[in-house]
Amino acid sequence: MKGVVTKSTGSWITVRSEDGMRTECRLKGQFRIRGLRSTNPVAIGDRVEFEKQPDEDTGVITHILERDNYIIRKSINLSRTTQILAANLDHAFLIVTLARPKTSTGFIDRFLVTATGYYIPASIIFNKIDLYDEALASREVKLKTIYEHAGYPCYSVSALRGDHVDRVSNLLKGKTSLFSGHSGAGKSALITAIQPNLKLKTGLISEIHLKGKHTTTFAEMFELTDGGFIIDTPGIREFGLIDFEKNEVHRCFPEMERLLPQCRYKNCTHTHEPGCAVKDALETGDVSRMRYNSYLSILNDKP
Repeated sequence: MKGVVTKSTGSWITVRSEDGMRTECRLKGQFRIRGLRSTNPVAIGDRVEFEKQPDEDTGVITHILERDNYIIRKSINLSRTTQILAANLDHAFLIVTLARPKTSTGFIDRFLVTATGYYIPASIIFNKIDLYDEALASREVKLKTIYEHAGYPCYSVSALRGDHVDRVSNLLKGKTSLFSGHSGAGKSALITAIQPNLKLKTGLISEIHLKGKHTTTFAEMFELTDGGFIIDTPGIREFGLIDFEKNEVHRCFPEMERLLPQCRYKNCTHTHEPGCAVKDALETGDVSRMRYNSYLSILNDKP
């Protein structure tokens, strides 16, 4: 039988078969001894083959089909090196908040670099616009200008009040979409606003540190009434890049990639070379200094 992984708690993996039925499965032992560098050999969104156990309602995953794409980060588990957040995505949405908690631009850029590097279209959703004062509203305008110029669509919502939630909902129809972001950014709240019958657990913000508390323990895929699937992920504090060569990083900054043909050297790194179109664009404002500093930080592998 074939199906798609919709949830994994470590010991059990939920697989949605082609007829819509769900089966709790375990991994066949061979997957655990292949020396995979990932903490999770099977990811949410993986297409798999599985066998039903005789006289039981459970199954065994026997084969993981080839992935179209996946989004990955450095694992916080030091015994392994990577964690695959999800696979076979049509779109990745990063939920960003400018307050309670604040999402850093470095975090945003590392997420976008990974999505772009693994051929996943990405967008930014600014949540909690109900908290904005004049300064926060002005900052959002500036950030949206920067990221939309780079090529990333941006949306503004309030999951609490329901502002513009319908616009995001329309983007999800017929697609498999990932929601990611810091704890407390409102991923689960936004999903619940989009599909109220899910009633996902939402958390509070620590008043001391203004950081979110984890409410989603495991990544999980949900089917949407209007068609499509959405993957809710646990909150991420840091987003470490993996498997990126330094000479390829600039290709994951679309605004820099567009300028490469105008550079004097085809292998320009946009750091020290004369005749660099990116550095010229910095002076005119066509490339954001903020984004360029993120690029340098990634080149130097500094979070």
